[in-house]
Amino acid sequence: MKRMILVAATVALFSATVFGKGGHAASHSSVGSSSSHRSTYTYGVARDSQGRIERSSSARDAFIRQTGYPQGRPGYVVDHIIPLKKGGVDAPSNMQWQTTSAAKAKDRIE
Repeated sequence: MKRMILVAATVALFSATVFGKGGHAASHSSVGSSSSHRSTYTYGVARDSQGRIERSSSARDAFIRQTGYPQGRPGYVVDHIIPLKKGGVDAPSNMQWQTTSAAKAKDRIE
């Protein structure tokens, strides 16, 4: 229960910060230190130059260490409780272990 409240509060804070009063995020582009790296923020989600959502490997690593599976968990994948493309944060508080088959089913409907 505490985790769900924490996730909901984090999402609410993130949404208020990104979307502001009007409910729409402004598009933002930034160029990294090398000319080949380019990030684009559209609707509050960071995307790479191919349009894929950028993910934090350090957040994923922190999650797997916190849950006691530093080498991963056989038969499971790390899943975002609130999907990134729906405004979920890429943080350990928004991650869970999900079976591979459940993840594939979820991906089909998202």
